[in-house]
Formats: sequence, structure tokens, C-alpha cells
Amino acid sequence: MPAQIQKEAPDFTADAVVGEDFKQIKLSDYRGKKYVVLFFYPLDFTFVCPTEIVAFSDRVKDFHDRGAEVLGCSVDSKFTHLAWINTPRDKGGLGGLGYPLLADVSKKICAEYGVLLDGGVAHRSTFVIDLKGVVRAITHHDLQIGRSVDETLRVLDALQYSETHTGEECPANWTKGGQSIKVGVKESKEYFEKTHAKK
Repeated sequence: MPAQIQKEAPDFTADAVVGEDFKQIKLSDYRGKKYVVLFFYPLDFTFVCPTEIVAFSDRVKDFHDRGAEVLGCSVDSKFTHLAWINTPRDKGGLGGLGYPLLADVSKKICAEYGVLLDGGVAHRSTFVIDLKGVVRAITHHDLQIGRSVDETLRVLDALQYSETHTGEECPANWTKGGQSIKVGVKESKEYFEKTHAKK
């Protein structure tokens, strides 16, 4: 069964490029230590993919500041990843990378997360995994649609807020510092009265 919200994220051990070195990454090693934002993309040396991977890298400090690690994954080999990381951005490369890039040549990880397309590549999918190793958010995009790093950070913020504010939930377009909704028929009215007050 593919990864599901409120279920434990499928564990894996994968070869990865970290900086300019090859290392093995085990998902469960982050459990109890860090949130994980695991994202899948189709292929190295393509068109939309580098824009997303670079965007996550440029904002990786924002994830680290929230106690989260970013992991990128595709069906390419670690050697292809390294070549792409070492290719300058103005040539369609990554020009360095601030987080691990996982190699899923066997396509097992993609299959276990339910993101493997018939053509043998992953679609654009993002999984936000909490400190207990449980999947808390999933987004899927078709190949031609790049995702938003800002939205991923917003979802992570909402998750962390809800974990520390029992009895509160985050409404549509909620951002850090915004008003939450108190759970309950009477309690929730405070939010609706404030946000829909007649001017």
C-alpha cells in the first residue's frame, strides 16, 4: 500500500549525494530528531526539475530553522546526480545543493510512496513527515507543473502549530502568526466573527 496521511512513512535506505560525497540515507534515522520534507521529481537534466530543486536549496535554511530536513529523490543514479549538481545553474544544472539527493535506480522507493508513473519516472510529489515518522501532508503535481516552496513551508508551519496548540486548527491560507480556528461549534465562532465581520 502506498504512503498515506496519518500512516507511518515507508522506511528506506538509499544512496545519496550529500555535498560532493556519496552517502547512505536511512529515513528512520531522522525519527525523533527532525521533520522530513521528502520530494520526488521525474529526472535529472530536464526542464522544470532544476527550478524546483534549486528553489528548495535556496530556501533550505528556512526548513532547517524549523527543524526539518529536505530530501530530493528521483530514479537517476548517484553518479548522474553528482554530475548535475556540479553543472552550473546557467547551463541547466544545480550549481551545488544544500540537501541530500537520493538515487532510486531500482524505483522501489517511488513505488512504495505511490508516485511511480507508467513511464518509469516519479511525478512531482511532496511528503511532509513528522517527528514520529508519520506522513502528515501529501501533494501531487503532474509533470508540467512546478511546485511552490512557500506552500511547503506554510504546510510545515501549520503542522507544527497544530502540534503545539491542542484544540486549534489552521484555516485556508493560514500563515505563521495568523488566526487559528478553535475546535467546537461555539468556540469556532470567534474566528468566523472576526474574519467575516461586516465593514
